[in-house]
Amino acid sequence: MANTILTPTAVTREALRVLHQKLNFIGNINRQYDDSFAKDGAKIGDSLKIRLPNEYTVRTGLTMSSQDTTEASTTLQVATVKGVDLNFTSTELTLSLDDFSDRILKPAMSVLAANIEADALSMYKDVYNVVDQDGVAFNLLSVLKGRQMLQDNLTPAGDRSSLLSTGSSVKLVDAVKGLFQDSEQISKQYREGKMGRTGGFDHYENTLLVAHTTGTAPKATTYVTNGVNQVGSSIVVSTGTATFKKGDVITFAGVFSVHSETKASTGVLKQFVITADYAGGAGSIQIAPAVVATGGRQNVSNAIANGSAIVKVAAGANELINADMVFHKDAFTFATADLVLPKGVDFAAREVMDGISMSVVRDFTVADRSFPCRLDVLYGFKTLRAEWAARIHADA
Repeated sequence: MANTILTPTAVTREALRVLHQKLNFIGNINRQYDDSFAKDGAKIGDSLKIRLPNEYTVRTGLTMSSQDTTEASTTLQVATVKGVDLNFTSTELTLSLDDFSDRILKPAMSVLAANIEADALSMYKDVYNVVDQDGVAFNLLSVLKGRQMLQDNLTPAGDRSSLLSTGSSVKLVDAVKGLFQDSEQISKQYREGKMGRTGGFDHYENTLLVAHTTGTAPKATTYVTNGVNQVGSSIVVSTGTATFKKGDVITFAGVFSVHSETKASTGVLKQFVITADYAGGAGSIQIAPAVVATGGRQNVSNAIANGSAIVKVAAGANELINADMVFHKDAFTFATADLVLPKGVDFAAREVMDGISMSVVRDFTVADRSFPCRLDVLYGFKTLRAEWAARIHADA
């Protein structure tokens, strides 16, 4: 009986299935596939435009006060290609799909998934809400404080996940072990350190999380603002010598967060993330979110006053902020697009699965009779709603 040869489509679909299974961060965020490139293929640097929700204010009384609708959007570039290059022979294509997957695709997809996931996890630097439990051991309360931050920002109730380091996962499993029933499935999750769902989140353990190293500024940074009623994303500060790193989180004295709809002050200092490294001295620090003191997108109780003290959250000089995070699916997005498929090669195929597009191309090299093969993913990622995520720092 003749051997059945695995087709390019079968190889690509199985590679995608394995890749998708291994992406526990990307697998839990918004994934967008742009089919506008499906015919001719995309080029590195092609952009997708993603629309953001409109926000309005409410009037009191009969007098009408019309508001212009200003559509806000963000641009996402599919600017990165990652792939795995390997050789496999026509003989290996006669293996069963399961054998081919175990021997060739799973090892290749494992390393590809790890590199793509590690790249996408850099979006933590966009998240400005931090649960500050410096000096406290990670526990269920850490997760619930993260949930509180999401609730206060009116994050939708469903599609919430937590991503935990191996150390935090162990502590959380130990903290809530009494909540698990003795069913086969749940006890298996408990023994493997996989939490399942508790506290309003689906919990995932991820070995790729890397703690954030802050700049040289201590918690009491000694910096103060230099300018009256400052708003926006660039804040002028007085002279100093300490540095900030992109991803550091700060507060300004007297600047509080507000309810997203009523705009009433919560009495809690608004947190901001540094968006570009700052070398020290007098100048302007770049922050997110931009300070908005009026209108439908108001996010603070008032503009930043002159001489407001700047305090660093969660960690002091050159210290670490843990990478644990809770988030809603739509806080982040990961987008892929189709690459051009070449003609005149041994085989080529591309497939899409759950918002992830992959191409497989294999050729023949006459010089040494080898069959070089490449598996590629063209992608980009973007933080869409940073307020729908929170980092958790509990380092005891």
